[in-house]
Amino acid sequence: MGHKITSGTPFRMGAHHDGEGVNFAVFSAHATRMDLCLFSPDGRTETARLRLPERTGDVWHGYVPGLATGTLYGYRAHGTYAPERGHRFNANKLLLDPYTRELRGRWINDTATLGYDLTSSAQDLSFDSRDSAAYVPKSVVSDPALFENASPPLRRGWDSALIYEAHVKGLTQQHPDVPEAQRGTYEGLASDAIIEHLQRLGVTAIELLPVHAFLNDGFLLNKGLSNYWGYNTIGFFVPEPRYYGASGLAGFREMVARFHAAGIEVLLDVVYNHTAEGDQRGPTLSFRGLDNASYYRLISGQPRYYVNDTGTGNTLNVAHPHVLRMVMDSLRFWVECMGVDGFRFDLATTLGRELHGFDVGSGFFDALRQDPVLAGIKLIAEPWDIGPGGYRLGEFPPKFAEWNDAYRDTLRRFWRGDAHSAQELGARLLGSAGEFDHGGRRASSSINFIAAHDGFTLADMTRYSKRHNEANLEDNQDGHNANYSDNCGVEGPSDDPEITARRRMRARNMLATLFLSQGTPMLLAGDEMGNSQAGNNNAYCQDNEIAWLDWVAGDAELTDFVAELSALRRDHPALRQTRFLHAALRPADGLPDVAWSDFEGHPLNWRDPGLSSLCVTFRCSAEAIVQERDDDVVFVIFNRGGARAAVVVPEAPVGKRWVYGMDSTGNATRGHPVTTDRIAVTGPSVMALTLAPLGG
Repeated sequence: MGHKITSGTPFRMGAHHDGEGVNFAVFSAHATRMDLCLFSPDGRTETARLRLPERTGDVWHGYVPGLATGTLYGYRAHGTYAPERGHRFNANKLLLDPYTRELRGRWINDTATLGYDLTSSAQDLSFDSRDSAAYVPKSVVSDPALFENASPPLRRGWDSALIYEAHVKGLTQQHPDVPEAQRGTYEGLASDAIIEHLQRLGVTAIELLPVHAFLNDGFLLNKGLSNYWGYNTIGFFVPEPRYYGASGLAGFREMVARFHAAGIEVLLDVVYNHTAEGDQRGPTLSFRGLDNASYYRLISGQPRYYVNDTGTGNTLNVAHPHVLRMVMDSLRFWVECMGVDGFRFDLATTLGRELHGFDVGSGFFDALRQDPVLAGIKLIAEPWDIGPGGYRLGEFPPKFAEWNDAYRDTLRRFWRGDAHSAQELGARLLGSAGEFDHGGRRASSSINFIAAHDGFTLADMTRYSKRHNEANLEDNQDGHNANYSDNCGVEGPSDDPEITARRRMRARNMLATLFLSQGTPMLLAGDEMGNSQAGNNNAYCQDNEIAWLDWVAGDAELTDFVAELSALRRDHPALRQTRFLHAALRPADGLPDVAWSDFEGHPLNWRDPGLSSLCVTFRCSAEAIVQERDDDVVFVIFNRGGARAAVVVPEAPVGKRWVYGMDSTGNATRGHPVTTDRIAVTGPSVMALTLAPLGG
């Protein structure tokens, strides 16, 4: 009561306090009126309803003098309710500001948040007149000081990158050395115990599962479950409050600053392809009520329904200029105001899809490539969705790296023993040049991984041949079928020494292969210590011990092994080159930059379908510029067979000798010299030799 509102300006979206009042600006192309609703500090009482007085183009705006930071607000958008024409305006539903930077309160799974009458036979064509304000979070007028002086991005290069994919809560909830009050929080994530662990592994970037504010899906809540992973965004500018610790929102920026001080970048898994509002049966919380026909892609000729290229019910219409602006504003916000170093784009094909299909020249890609704020920021694409022509591995612009599922599957199939898999492994070891070596892209474009949040953990890959997702309450029908896993003789846990030894070697061999491959390695949190999810390969709804890392049961020897692998990769540029290797002759010595051989030192028989043993010699790329050329050489032996074998050691250059770099069996010590022209390898195993100066 008593608030005045003036015209304000349309130039800056959201609610912004200038020291004397607050300017509000919100987009809607099809609304006929926009009301700003103010609430009491507890969010329970609507204290004022002010009509935004001006519309400039499609931006509604107004300025409220004297309004303080911390004020809670929301919008009510008036317009046509005609789902059959794509419009779902319902002013009875309180709507979040898409640009809000803070939320107060939580969404309550109540039918009052639906724009339609759930009991009506007309379903979503009906209209619900109940006020939803009591059941939805409120937007907050933020204090500008909260977002000033963020830790600047580190902008580290790709050539030495090691990415560690983790969940804020899952990584910290059961860590005995994280203070109990900090577990499951941003502060806990950047605690001394976690940072020391990451530094020991040589991690250069931690990639966080979604931390944009998200909702628990109603259908999960009805089953007593929750959305653990967070791929259900409702606020693209808001750190998820469930991970707040004592410092609240500031804890996120403090986390970033602590990681930066430790030399570790922070990457965010971001979901700009869909929102938490779901399909036509979902709640009206923000975008749907503000302008359904603009924010979402609707089916041509049937605009009541949503294009579902994401498999989640709706698809955000990033091709629309104002929606694209929102996404770009969000990315810049997280870089400039929160200090993050990069983004992994969930279902990124959706973001590059125009009306005619996927387009590397789409508005989204063009906007990214010309934005100076995002220059030097790491961009990673998940290069697929479920839409038409959705699988686009290797087709993203050069600015992107991409999750390489072909690498993942090949690695699993090779160590499982599949025929013809060695030939494919050869391509994957060289950075998947067939997919990525074009348009000036670098070998680091291939994000190589054994496991990610979605699927089996590394340990479960060796323990289970089938998924065991019963805890998800979907009759074990959810999750991937093609896991390329192998239980090594017994499904699930085993006390049989022979089986446990086989599993141990399988895991070590796969990890060794990952760190010895060209491209950018990504490690799933917990794989370095044998973490299991009891065979659940889709733990998206398991906010419990199934998905949380079990630090107490961790395999310390495996962690040591991963740290050694990381150090080997760090110390040898031949293993982490930016240029692709094509066996071209190097100007300096006339030797090929990569060479393949069998155990006798002869050329490989690539036509052998049962090929299971191979050697590869990595040298500096023949295409490297003079100042980047290096005499580093790494000789790697992959032996999938079970028999003991002798491998011919290549002749060392003048003044150098071969030393052991790593041995997955643990029988050889790093740095010890190789004293014979043949070395014994047992199988299955991986061994790497490196060069050292004579007498060194």
